[in-house]
Amino acid sequence: MKLKAACSISVTAASDCPMVAMLRPRSGQTQWVVSERYDLHPWAPVDEFADGYGNLCQRLVVPQGQMQINVEVVMEVEDHIAVAHDAPKTPITELPADVLHYLLQSRYCPSDMMQDQALTVVGLAPPGYAQVEKIRAWIHDNLEYRYGVSTPSTDALDTLEHGAGVCRDFAHVGIGLCRSLQIPARMVVGYLHGLKPMDLHAWFEAFVGGRWYTFDATQDAPRGGRIVLAYGHDAADVAFISDYGLQPLQLDDMQVEVMLAESTLPLDAVQNDVSSQ
Repeated sequence: MKLKAACSISVTAASDCPMVAMLRPRSGQTQWVVSERYDLHPWAPVDEFADGYGNLCQRLVVPQGQMQINVEVVMEVEDHIAVAHDAPKTPITELPADVLHYLLQSRYCPSDMMQDQALTVVGLAPPGYAQVEKIRAWIHDNLEYRYGVSTPSTDALDTLEHGAGVCRDFAHVGIGLCRSLQIPARMVVGYLHGLKPMDLHAWFEAFVGGRWYTFDATQDAPRGGRIVLAYGHDAADVAFISDYGLQPLQLDDMQVEVMLAESTLPLDAVQNDVSSQ
């Protein structure tokens, strides 16, 4: 499946403001960057680096006033996500070294306090994919998707208490419940084709059967058409914009669009280039 995704963000800085953005996807086994455009208005020098999770990060200083950030990519992605109901839990002794840290509790996923809830949710499901799918289905069926319930400080326990939240909250609950059962889990943010209402999206992955599998508690069935922007322990690792000024950036507007791509971007959209018109 070839998708075209576009994200337009407008911010205002009261004074020059250092910022790190996380808006460029990487090519990998399940997705490939066909072409892309990354425009800044006004132009500002950008230093790009990969963080500890391998996510592409763009570091810059937003000058005083308003800045427009426009990102547009064409990606080859999987039509369907992998499903393996019989995939067993991977023994701790066989987990790759770079997966082990996804067993740890984190700021928004206090898994050390979620085991009783997890055992109730999974019931008699065999350890592995079946347990994670039980968790995904339970969140979908028992938590209400509702704006205005959560704040930037809401963690998985808060969401369980409120009984409602948005995609990032659902992902935090799934991650916390998985980790409490010694199943590595991580946060994923990106785009989902056909999401309503359209926005940047969050879901989670669990490591079972020797690999990562995708789980999205906001959906009633497995869905492909996903573009991954970033991975992390939880939302603290995958913010699409982090600002470090004396006064916080003001987010004026954000528009997101994902559609089937019939052709690539124009030839002047140079892959892996950060430019301004």
